[in-house]
Amino acid sequence: MGSLVGHVLSGFALLALGLWHLFNNIKLFCLHPNTFTSSPWFPMSKLRHLELYLIMFSSSASISMELFIGPRKHHPFDSDGTIPSNHLHNFEHSSISMSFLVYAVFAIVLDQARPRAAASEGLTILGAAAAFTQQLFLFHFHSTDHMGVEGQYHLIFQLIICVSLLTTLMGIALPKSFLVSFVRSSSITFQGVWLILMGYMLYTPSFIPKGCFIQDEERHQVVKCSTEEALHRAKSLINIEFSWLFVTNTIFSVMLYLILHRVYGEKVEYSSLTTKYQTEQDDEEQQPFELQSPQKMSFVQMGKLVVDHGDKM
Repeated sequence: MGSLVGHVLSGFALLALGLWHLFNNIKLFCLHPNTFTSSPWFPMSKLRHLELYLIMFSSSASISMELFIGPRKHHPFDSDGTIPSNHLHNFEHSSISMSFLVYAVFAIVLDQARPRAAASEGLTILGAAAAFTQQLFLFHFHSTDHMGVEGQYHLIFQLIICVSLLTTLMGIALPKSFLVSFVRSSSITFQGVWLILMGYMLYTPSFIPKGCFIQDEERHQVVKCSTEEALHRAKSLINIEFSWLFVTNTIFSVMLYLILHRVYGEKVEYSSLTTKYQTEQDDEEQQPFELQSPQKMSFVQMGKLVVDHGDKM
């Protein structure tokens, strides 16, 4: 992941996963608003575990790129069998991919064992939370620069991961909450967008802030700034980028909800209108009976008056 290609590919994987979850959660809620229950993954009609297979494939590809394809010697170890400092970030990134690989494998196993495991869905969500925890831990204690421009990107990225982690854990206790699943899906989408932005902003010379430059350190490209003022300006620009993308992600998520609600919510709206029409029709049918009741009562009362009058006679 420590390159333009690595950030962009990982970002596109998270972006696709987030959009897939966002679409399915909104669609499921629009079709079944009263019985909505979120899911940690969504099956396909022809190939049930396609989403999990794609997670396994992308995670395995990421591990191979980090440990075997990316390094010049096609392995991350030194001549004496130790891990050199310039390959520490490769192990960190591959460990994150390993967590998502384990999650996908256990999700398939638990799904197939569902008749024998009542808590399989809760355990699957817990596995996803464990993967986000690993991701947050390794980005927080990252071996690369924590104080410079890249560190600011990583700091903001950790905030987005925290949202994904917290909403995933909340999904265990609140599986029927649409807002929890909606925010979780949106945050995963935002993770992908932020990773793609990091790749282009950190490894494209024309995008480097004024007063900063790309420097090679232990075979790893790092953005450095010549003065404290330039560093402060670069961090402020990153904060502005996050603010703009945050607003854009919010607008996109809400607009997607409104669009899908118009597409899939028409059936629910039609059924509610039908119910209302049936209620009005039932009321109209019930009115003649209500009008007849006083008439029947009046005849009974008239009969009683006739009988009483006869007795008096």
